[in-house]
Amino acid sequence: MSPIVKVQNIHKHFGANHVLDGVSLEIERGQVVAIIGRSGSGKSTLLRCLNGLEKVDSGSIQISDTELAGLHPKDLLALRQRIGIVFQGYNLFPHLTVEKNVTLALTSIKRMSRQDAKELAKGVLEQVGMLDKVNAYPEQLSGGQQQRVAIARCLAMRPELMLFDEVTSALDPELTGEVLRTIEALARNGMTMVLVTHEMSFARKVADLLLFMHGGRVREAGPPEILFAAPQTDELSRFIKSEL
Repeated sequence: MSPIVKVQNIHKHFGANHVLDGVSLEIERGQVVAIIGRSGSGKSTLLRCLNGLEKVDSGSIQISDTELAGLHPKDLLALRQRIGIVFQGYNLFPHLTVEKNVTLALTSIKRMSRQDAKELAKGVLEQVGMLDKVNAYPEQLSGGQQQRVAIARCLAMRPELMLFDEVTSALDPELTGEVLRTIEALARNGMTMVLVTHEMSFARKVADLLLFMHGGRVREAGPPEILFAAPQTDELSRFIKSEL
């Protein structure tokens, strides 16, 4: 089976800053990939490139059978419906209920009927443990609850791939735990995921593949238990010691 994500030698600059410096990777369907590294190592930029939110300067990114380079904006929009992305900020619409936050894209982009959208919303909210808050507004929810609604909103689009960009970094430990348990359940159900995370114990527990980025490059890649036990570079060794 061909990989769902194939990244080949991509480069990305922001001015003089070489943010991604020859990054290559492959992700198999159903695989959970955790990306770790210090701030500024290129982790979040890589994630945004996978979703087409940032364009690479050179190299190629292929999602399933679709090459991102040169995609027409309409085709790029269609691709993004297949790739869910959840950010550190929840980005919920404050004037809409939980249910309407989830159903908005279903009715406006997918042209689903209101009733079908509500049924789908009910299912994904139940999946993330938020069905009892269906009529609440974002301001009535904790940060962890808002993040779980944001995850439900992505799940409702039935993505092939989900990207998580430091989704717990603004949460306290208790709220972090409830969001991580939600992501862990998705992993058990076979969702293909890429996680940029600073939660080392979670990455070690959930990820099939761990990527350590440093200076815009993937410096080490492999099973978490091997990389944590026997890092091959001084950079990863120092990073692990500073995080654990």
